[in-house]
Formats: sequence, structure tokens, C-alpha cells
Amino acid sequence: MSAPHCTEGEDLSPVEPNQPEDRAAWELSRRSFLQSANALGAGVATGFAPVADAETKQQIRSAQAMKQSIMLKINGESHPLTLDTRTSLLDALREHLILTGSKKGCDHGQCGACTVLQNGRRVNSCLVLAVAAEGDDITTIEGLAQGDNLSAVQEAFLEHDGYQCGYCTPGQICSATALLDEMKKGHASVVSFENGTQNSPTLTDHEIRERMSGNICRCGAYPNIVSAVRQAAKQVNL
Repeated sequence: MSAPHCTEGEDLSPVEPNQPEDRAAWELSRRSFLQSANALGAGVATGFAPVADAETKQQIRSAQAMKQSIMLKINGESHPLTLDTRTSLLDALREHLILTGSKKGCDHGQCGACTVLQNGRRVNSCLVLAVAAEGDDITTIEGLAQGDNLSAVQEAFLEHDGYQCGYCTPGQICSATALLDEMKKGHASVVSFENGTQNSPTLTDHEIRERMSGNICRCGAYPNIVSAVRQAAKQVNL
């Protein structure tokens, strides 16, 4: 059946019926609609809100369950913290302890800007969970100097301009500090095995480049960094 033809200006809005029986049916339909609308409104007000509130409370309980109180030993000082168990050591340092020397570069353990020392060993702090570092001795760039006296590596970086923009420098210096300690202990690298010197590695430029390869300098100050590490090695009798 074809739709009724409408002329221009014709009002197609519903018209209240004139016959009594039709009017009764129309009133019943209108009343049913209003009752349904009121019921729906009441459901929203009294039914959906408690559900949403319960979900919010569950989210809060879940967030609280993920938190843990720990004690971090940073640069010789103990710091009590309550952290989400997923918090990285880097974020704990920067956001909770305001030790912003360690930089967040890639946040994937690929650039080395976040390098710190964990029990004397260099680690990418963005890949270490803060809760896993509890009880360990953590040294950041802020803890290398003794008061106003810079470490041998820090002095060498200054003298040889081993930095450009400075963003990677804290990680470079921490990494170089650990490098010198590794050499003192006679730890071998890939280059040591290639040269047949794994039993008594010597700190050649090739060794320095290999051992510092985990730290990226986007400014390209690598020659200066190698020179700085070489000078620092002489100062500590390597």
C-alpha cells in the first residue's frame, strides 16, 4: 500500500480522537507511555547508580591491592614508599623521590639514559620494578660526587666535553663508573674474547666502545666519551 500523499503545509502530527471509544484507547496508550517512562527514570536513579558505585568501589579496592609499602636505599639513604607494584625504579626515583638526574628516554631499556647502579652493577632502571629493588644499594648520578668533589668520571666528562645536550650524560657517567669497576674485577667483554684477552682484558678504545654500547648519545659525542673514560681509567690506575 502506498504512503498517503502529503500536500505542502499539511499537519501530520497526531490528532486527539473525537469518538469516545477511540479517545479511551488513546488515553490508555498515553498513560502506558508515561508509566513506562517513569519506571525507566526510577530504574536509572535507583538501579544503575548503585551498580556504577559498586564498580567504582571495586576499582578502588583493586588499586589499593596493587600497592605495597617498601624501603628503597638510594645513595646511602633509606626512603619509605608506598607504590603501585607495577612502578618502575625509574618512576620511583623521578616521580616519588624527585631524583630527576636519571632520564626517561625510550622507557624500553634501549637507550641507557636511565642507567643507575644496583649493588654496583649498571641496570636500566626503566626495566627494574621498584619493589624488586628493595634491600639493594641504588646509586644514581646524584650519589656519585662526594659533596662538591666530583668523581673521576664526572671530572673527565667535563674536561673532555663528553656531553652535548646532556640528556644522556647521567646514564653515560653511571655506565662508565660501572665499566671501570668491571675492569678492576677482570670481567671480560665480547671484545676480550675476540682479542683472546678474556683472562686479563685491557681497556683499549675498542673495549670502551663495546662496554659503553648500551648508552646512546643522539648528539654523537662518542669520541669525547671514549676519551673521558680513558682519562678516568688512568686516574683510578687502570
